[in-house]
Amino acid sequence: MVRAYTIASGKGGTGKTTTTVNLGTMLAYYGKETYILDADVGMANLGLVLGLENVPVTLHEVLAGKAQVSEAIYEGPYGVKVVPSGISLKGFQNANPDRLRDVMRELVGRCEFLLIDAPAGISRDGVIPLAIADEVILVVNPELSSIVDALKTKILTELVGGHVSGAILNRATMENSDVSREKMEKVLGVKVIGVIPEDANVRRSSAHKTPIVVKFPESEASKGFRRIAADLAGEQYADTGSANASTEGFLDRLARTLFRGKA
Repeated sequence: MVRAYTIASGKGGTGKTTTTVNLGTMLAYYGKETYILDADVGMANLGLVLGLENVPVTLHEVLAGKAQVSEAIYEGPYGVKVVPSGISLKGFQNANPDRLRDVMRELVGRCEFLLIDAPAGISRDGVIPLAIADEVILVVNPELSSIVDALKTKILTELVGGHVSGAILNRATMENSDVSREKMEKVLGVKVIGVIPEDANVRRSSAHKTPIVVKFPESEASKGFRRIAADLAGEQYADTGSANASTEGFLDRLARTLFRGKA
């Protein structure tokens, strides 16, 4: 059965696109036919993350009626399929967001998993991905402001008939958390399905235009993404490599600090 997930956040800078790319890459690694769609038509950067910023056809041309969806599909790591949006202002101006539903409908017919990178914040363009997906996953940073903005996105999702199934705590450290996992779940009313630790390798892999799960597979953040993708794919996750023991220790310490409710 096809599963369509919209990856959303209340504001920019939470790591939403990075999360989408890495989860999609790992789903493809697990043998799932996976497509990633950059639905952030106005502020697209998914193509930049994967080195697809200069491709001849993007979602902009498709939404403008100048190209077919099949012309805007490119192959990424492990065979993940990517439909990037363009980065030009002219392409954005010519794009008709109302055609996005048709694009999603066609992509769903091609894959097992469709991950939609939604625009950040509350906007007209962002409503369609929230409403049409089977489930919405919120990407939230461990600050109160990020959680409050995510709550607004959850409320909007429910207003348009969508469903938020969970949240991912991204860029978590033992020092910068304003709230615990339990308090975040209580505020948002959804389960935290995974934690991605703060990791300098995320920036390094981005500079190489390669997902961290490919460039630094044994890094802390990579293992966080791999765990979440394994759960989505129904696969058994197992740590590998010499970094296993130290990684488990870090996550244990992180859990004790972030996940324990405060009196």
